[in-house]
Order: sequence, then structure tokens, then C-alpha cells
Amino acid sequence: MKWDEMRESDNVEDERGGSSGSSSSPVGLLGGLGAGGIAIAVIAGLIFKVDPAQILSFLSNNKTAPASQGLVKAPVNDRDSAFVKSILGDTEDTWQRIFKQQLKSDYQAPKLVLFNGYVNSACGSAQTSAGPFYCPADRKVYLDMGFFKYLEATAGGDADFARAYAIAHEVGHHIQNLRGTSGKVRQLQSGAGKTKANELSVRIELQADCLAGVWGHFTAQRGLITDQDVTKALNTATQIGDDYLQKQSKSGHVTPDSFTHGTSQQRVTWFKRGLDTGNIDQCDTLAASQL
Repeated sequence: MKWDEMRESDNVEDERGGSSGSSSSPVGLLGGLGAGGIAIAVIAGLIFKVDPAQILSFLSNNKTAPASQGLVKAPVNDRDSAFVKSILGDTEDTWQRIFKQQLKSDYQAPKLVLFNGYVNSACGSAQTSAGPFYCPADRKVYLDMGFFKYLEATAGGDADFARAYAIAHEVGHHIQNLRGTSGKVRQLQSGAGKTKANELSVRIELQADCLAGVWGHFTAQRGLITDQDVTKALNTATQIGDDYLQKQSKSGHVTPDSFTHGTSQQRVTWFKRGLDTGNIDQCDTLAASQL
């Protein structure tokens, strides 16, 4: 992945090394070990031949809010921030063109917050265990750089793909927020039972996968993502569905009604649809009769 040839974004806020709010022990945004953290751990394990259990243990144990005294801000020009700024900048450039050409409107880019261990967002407090996440209330993507550093230490430069995928997926949620899709889904979920609410969650997550694929389509056209990166994306998408994750759990029991992100095949199908077409209209999972 030629991320160093991408334009760096100015929309990155670096909160690493500093307290971002209350020093009391926070509760993860997703409660315990979030689905985002689990999915990225599985991706890393499959791509980089790392035991996902090691990564999950790291995520689960990294739950302590940092002390608020004697902290020094991390430099904003290190490799991690340069990488994130470059990927975010490329999503900005790509989605600005897509919005103008396909939606006849301007793209409003999200802010992206880098943090270590713990952060406060408009959606509540979150820790490493929440995984990367998007908060619609403040239109910001949150990335724990401690987890990213763990990936880099374990897999070296090969971790770039997993990190870029995480960013592109969360930007997909921002696009849903801009278009009113996420708000519509939240409204529908509020009056629905648990099974229906989970089904709606699956549809919104699959759409984010598709939108990440749309970004990949145009980035590949420009030669910034290699065929090997695309192959990895398709191969690993088969391993990050709810069915696979539940099989890896202690019980090993698969419960379709509890799915919130979609099956492996569904994630492959929708990511590939965005990747192949580069058309945002092909990502309408809410209107699809079959996923």
C-alpha cells in the first residue's frame, strides 16, 4: 500500500499522551470487548499469522484511564499520525469526488481523534476495548493508537492494510450519518424488538463495508492499493462475519438472531460490490431484499 503518496489530512486531532476527560474508570462505548475490536483482532490474526487471542487479551486488559499528571503530548509528526493523516486525506479526496459526481453535493469530512487507552467522545467514554469507532453526535472517528502500535510491533509494515481498512469502514459510518441513513436506522431500532434491531444493525454495518469497498475501488484505480491488498481484503472478509466470530467464542455456538455485523459471506458480498462498482448507489443494504 502506497500510503506515503497520499495527501495528509488536516482533520486529525492528536489526544495521545494527554487526559481527554475524567480520570475515573470509564466504561467501553460498546460495553466490554467491542465488536470492532474483535473484528480487527481477527483480521490481524488471519493476515499476519498472529494469534488473535493475544490481541484480544491486549484489548481486554488495556482498560485503565491514564493518569492526568506529568503527561507530555506525543509528537504529531510520527509515523502513526502520518499514516492516519494520509489514509484520512485519501478518503477525503476520494469521497469529495464521489459526492460531486454521484450525489451532486459537497462532502463534509469528519474529524479523526487519535488516543491511547481512553477517550471521551460526545457518545460517551471509550477505551481500547471498544475498537475503532465513529460517533455521529460529534462527527468524529476515534482510533486508539496503542492498539495500532501493537499491530505494528507484531506485524511491522504489513499492518498498514488492517489499519487502513479500519479507518475506511468508520468513514463509511460518517457517510451514513451525512446522508441521514444512520439516524433513520436508529429511529427504526428504537421501536423494534431485539431481533429486528439486530437485523438493522447488520444492514448498516454491511453498508459501511460496501462504502469502504467504494473507497478501495478508486484508490486501486490510482495505483495506491495493490492487487495483493485487494486479495487480502476479499480473503479475510470471509473470516470476520458474526458466524465466524461466534464459532471462535468459548461456546462455539452460532445464533443468527444475535448477529449485528453480518455473516462472512454477506461481508464479502457487500465489500466486493463496492470494490467492483465504485458506485455508492450499489450500497443500499436497507432496500435490499436479500443480504
